[in-house]
Amino acid sequence: MQIHRNIEALPQFKNAVVTIGTFDGVHEGHRKVIQQLTDEAQKINGESVIITFHPHPRKVVHSSILGLRLITTLDERIELLRNLGVNHLVIIPFTEVFANQLPEDYLRNFLIARFHPHTIIIGYDHRFGRDRLGDYKLLEALQEKYRYQLQEIPKHVLDNISISSTKVREAILRGDMATANHLLGYVFFFEGEVIHGDKLGRELGYPTANLKVQDEEKIVPGNGVYAVYVKIPGQDGWLKGMMSIGLRPTVNGKKRTVEVNIFDFDKMIYGQTIRVYVKQFLREEVKFDSLEAMVKQIGQDKINSLAVL
Repeated sequence: MQIHRNIEALPQFKNAVVTIGTFDGVHEGHRKVIQQLTDEAQKINGESVIITFHPHPRKVVHSSILGLRLITTLDERIELLRNLGVNHLVIIPFTEVFANQLPEDYLRNFLIARFHPHTIIIGYDHRFGRDRLGDYKLLEALQEKYRYQLQEIPKHVLDNISISSTKVREAILRGDMATANHLLGYVFFFEGEVIHGDKLGRELGYPTANLKVQDEEKIVPGNGVYAVYVKIPGQDGWLKGMMSIGLRPTVNGKKRTVEVNIFDFDKMIYGQTIRVYVKQFLREEVKFDSLEAMVKQIGQDKINSLAVL
């Protein structure tokens, strides 16, 4: 898959079959649309093209929206899309100027002039241009004028995508990884930089990697204890572990932390960015009467994690 970030330097696409969207999560619903895209491109000996935007359009169009949480960062979306047989991914900087184009200007000066599409695959509810006045009916009305084919993404697929995206976010926030991972079609993951903590875990016999999630828009699971896999740069394969997210009430914690205990691993990895695959929720965060009781439960958490992993 070729990635294009400079709109002024796009190649001449061959019989471009184009779809447009954010594809946050690249979940199973999105994959049906992408399959439709790649199948159509193969039929006409053309190239499949996904147009996506960064930052998320909702942040630009609705600047009052705070706390927008995404299932995948842009880099993660790129990684997931690479495996789906798409020929080109075009990343468009989404700005107020771009958002405020008149709908036909957007179609003529952007879609037609830049991509020369043979086919546009889009949902019936797709909106574009100033005040989101452009829609499927406008694309249909201008089809002959600009000489492209138009395919509609079935309503049931679009509804599934919308419902799935919401369900994935809600499931992750409440720690329901079984639902989230089922809808995604893969194990949800996030990345964080290993930073220094208070070293309490090491004193208790369960050293943890304290993580700082660098992308503030990235969704993180709700408080609790989880069975996880960990991928460390330079290390082959996935390591097994358990993760605690929360306020650490037993030791009077003041801020939310993300801590991962990696089993059978004792290397110093401060400053490295590691990836955590969240396999399963184990239990709620609780306040223990003593450190001894907490350590006993952590031992049981490890047993339960290994059983899952």
